Amino acid sequence: MTEEQPGEGPPEQIRTPGRATTTVPPGERGATRIADRVLVKIASQAAREALAELPPDAVPPHATVVVHHDRARVRVSLELPYPSDIGGQCATVRHRVASRVHALAGMDVPEVAVEIERLHLAPPHGAAPGKAQGRTR
Repeated sequence: MTEEQPGEGPPEQIRTPGRATTTVPPGERGATRIADRVLVKIASQAAREALAELPPDAVPPHATVVVHHDRARVRVSLELPYPSDIGGQCATVRHRVASRVHALAGMDVPEVAVEIERLHLAPPHGAAPGKAQGRTR
C-alpha cells in the first residue's frame, strides 16, 4: 500500500450534463483566492476583539493588508485610552490579528504593524464627564 502525497491523488472526474466526462489532473484544478477586502475585515474585527474597551469617542480600528505568495502583511490603525499600557495593548492586537487571519484565511502573517492614531485622555477620578480639564482660555 502506498501513500498519496497531497495534490497527487487520482484525477478528478467532472460530469457535465450532455457532455462526456472530463478528467482534470490535481495540479490543474485551480485554487481558492481570498480577496484582500476579506482579510481587511478579519484583521479589523480581530483588533476590535483584542481591545477590552475603546474610549467613547474613538474611531473603531481599521486595517490595510498586502498579500504576497500566501503571506499577509497587516497594518492596523487604532485609538487608545491614555494613560494605559500602550505596549501591552499593541502586543495583544498583534497577536490576535495574526492568529485570526491565520485561522480564518490560512495565511501566514509575518508582520502586524500597529499605528496609534490618537490617544484619548481619560478624565481624572471624580471629574464630571465632558467638563474641560486643565488649562482653558
